[in-house]
Amino acid sequence: MQNIGENMPATNVLGNLFNTIYNNEARRRTECIILPTSKLAIEVLKTLQKHNYIGEFEHVEDKRGGKFKIQLLAHITKCGAITPRFKVKKDEFNDWEQQYLPSYNKGMLIVTTNQGVMSHHEAANKGIGGFLIGYVY
Repeated sequence: MQNIGENMPATNVLGNLFNTIYNNEARRRTECIILPTSKLAIEVLKTLQKHNYIGEFEHVEDKRGGKFKIQLLAHITKCGAITPRFKVKKDEFNDWEQQYLPSYNKGMLIVTTNQGVMSHHEAANKGIGGFLIGYVY
Protein backbone atom coordinates (compact mmCIF):
# COMPACT_ATOMS: atom_id res chain seq x y z
CA MET A 1 0.00 0.00 0.00
CA GLN A 2 1.42 3.33 -1.05
CA ASN A 3 0.87 6.50 0.96
CA ILE A 4 -1.11 9.12 -0.89
CA GLY A 5 1.18 11.98 -1.83
CA GLU A 6 4.32 9.92 -1.28
CA ASN A 7 5.70 10.76 -4.72
CA MET A 8 4.49 14.34 -4.67
CA PRO A 9 7.30 16.91 -4.54
CA ALA A 10 7.41 18.93 -1.34
CA THR A 11 6.23 22.45 -2.13
CA ASN A 12 7.79 25.45 -0.51
CA VAL A 13 4.63 27.55 -0.33
CA LEU A 14 6.46 30.80 0.46
CA GLY A 15 9.13 30.22 -2.17
CA ASN A 16 6.41 29.60 -4.73
CA LEU A 17 4.48 32.70 -3.58
CA PHE A 18 7.47 35.04 -3.93
CA ASN A 19 8.57 33.49 -7.25
CA THR A 20 5.14 33.81 -8.81
CA ILE A 21 4.72 37.42 -7.67
CA TYR A 22 8.20 38.32 -8.94
CA ASN A 23 7.70 36.63 -12.34
CA ASN A 24 4.32 38.26 -12.89
CA GLU A 25 5.62 41.69 -11.83
CA ALA A 26 8.53 41.29 -14.26
CA ARG A 27 6.02 40.61 -17.06
CA ARG A 28 4.00 43.71 -16.07
CA ARG A 29 0.88 41.69 -15.29
CA THR A 30 -1.85 43.31 -13.22
CA GLU A 31 -2.83 40.18 -11.31
CA CYS A 32 -1.63 36.67 -10.61
CA ILE A 33 -2.90 33.40 -9.15
CA ILE A 34 -0.82 31.54 -6.59
CA LEU A 35 -1.31 28.01 -5.36
CA PRO A 36 -1.09 26.25 -2.93
CA THR A 37 -1.86 28.42 0.09
CA SER A 38 -1.06 28.36 3.80
CA LYS A 39 -1.89 30.41 6.88
CA LEU A 40 1.65 31.80 6.87
CA ALA A 41 1.25 32.84 3.21
CA ILE A 42 -1.94 34.74 4.10
CA GLU A 43 -0.05 36.65 6.82
CA VAL A 44 2.82 37.43 4.42
CA LEU A 45 0.34 38.76 1.84
CA LYS A 46 -1.33 40.94 4.50
CA THR A 47 2.09 42.38 5.37
CA LEU A 48 2.90 43.04 1.70
CA GLN A 49 -0.50 44.69 1.26
CA LYS A 50 -0.08 46.82 4.39
CA HIS A 51 3.19 48.20 2.98
CA ASN A 52 1.69 48.81 -0.51
CA TYR A 53 3.66 46.17 -2.40
CA ILE A 54 0.48 44.43 -3.59
CA GLY A 55 -3.15 45.47 -3.92
CA GLU A 56 -6.21 43.48 -2.90
CA PHE A 57 -5.95 39.71 -2.64
CA GLU A 58 -8.59 37.03 -2.39
CA HIS A 59 -8.30 33.54 -0.94
CA VAL A 60 -10.26 31.06 -3.07
CA GLU A 61 -10.96 27.68 -1.47
CA ASP A 62 -11.07 25.01 -4.18
CA LYS A 63 -10.80 21.81 -2.05
CA ARG A 64 -7.25 21.28 -3.42
CA GLY A 65 -5.20 23.47 -1.11
CA GLY A 66 -6.76 26.76 -2.16
CA LYS A 67 -5.37 29.60 -4.23
CA PHE A 68 -4.81 33.34 -4.03
CA LYS A 69 -5.88 35.94 -6.59
CA ILE A 70 -3.60 38.93 -6.14
CA GLN A 71 -3.76 42.44 -7.65
CA LEU A 72 -0.25 43.57 -8.57
CA LEU A 73 0.72 47.25 -8.31
CA ALA A 74 4.09 47.14 -10.13
CA HIS A 75 5.84 48.19 -6.89
CA ILE A 76 8.11 45.13 -6.56
CA THR A 77 11.58 45.11 -8.10
CA LYS A 78 12.72 41.89 -6.43
CA CYS A 79 11.38 39.57 -3.76
CA GLY A 80 12.16 36.12 -2.45
CA ALA A 81 11.89 33.63 0.36
CA ILE A 82 14.80 33.26 2.75
CA THR A 83 15.74 29.64 3.40
CA PRO A 84 16.77 28.37 5.81
CA ARG A 85 14.78 30.59 8.15
CA PHE A 86 17.43 32.40 10.11
CA LYS A 87 16.77 33.37 13.70
CA VAL A 88 17.29 37.11 14.21
CA LYS A 89 17.66 39.00 17.47
CA LYS A 90 16.10 42.46 17.79
CA ASP A 91 19.44 44.22 17.30
CA GLU A 92 20.69 42.16 14.32
CA PHE A 93 18.35 43.46 11.59
CA ASN A 94 20.98 45.83 10.13
CA ASP A 95 23.30 42.93 9.27
CA TRP A 96 20.52 41.12 7.42
CA GLU A 97 19.38 44.31 5.66
CA GLN A 98 22.86 44.66 4.17
CA GLN A 99 22.71 41.09 2.91
CA TYR A 100 19.25 41.11 1.32
CA LEU A 101 18.24 44.73 0.61
CA PRO A 102 19.83 47.16 -1.89
CA SER A 103 19.98 50.15 0.47
CA TYR A 104 19.10 51.19 4.01
CA ASN A 105 15.74 52.83 3.29
CA LYS A 106 14.59 50.63 0.39
CA GLY A 107 12.54 47.49 0.90
CA MET A 108 11.86 45.32 3.91
CA LEU A 109 12.64 41.96 5.40
CA ILE A 110 9.59 39.90 6.37
CA VAL A 111 9.88 38.42 9.84
CA THR A 112 7.69 35.94 11.68
CA THR A 113 7.61 36.73 15.39
CA ASN A 114 5.65 35.60 18.42
CA GLN A 115 3.35 38.57 17.66
CA GLY A 116 2.71 37.53 14.05
CA VAL A 117 4.23 38.28 10.65
CA MET A 118 5.57 41.82 10.18
CA SER A 119 8.25 43.89 8.50
CA HIS A 120 11.65 44.09 10.16
CA HIS A 121 11.01 47.81 10.76
CA GLU A 122 7.96 47.01 12.92
CA ALA A 123 9.82 44.25 14.75
CA ALA A 124 12.76 46.56 15.48
CA ASN A 125 10.38 49.28 16.74
CA LYS A 126 8.67 46.78 19.03
CA GLY A 127 12.05 45.48 20.17
CA ILE A 128 11.41 41.86 19.21
CA GLY A 129 13.28 39.32 17.11
CA GLY A 130 12.03 36.37 15.11
CA PHE A 131 12.73 34.29 12.02
CA LEU A 132 13.46 35.79 8.58
CA ILE A 133 11.10 34.36 5.99
CA GLY A 134 11.44 36.72 3.02
CA TYR A 135 12.47 40.06 1.56
CA VAL A 136 10.94 42.53 -0.85
CA TYR A 137 12.00 45.82 -2.48
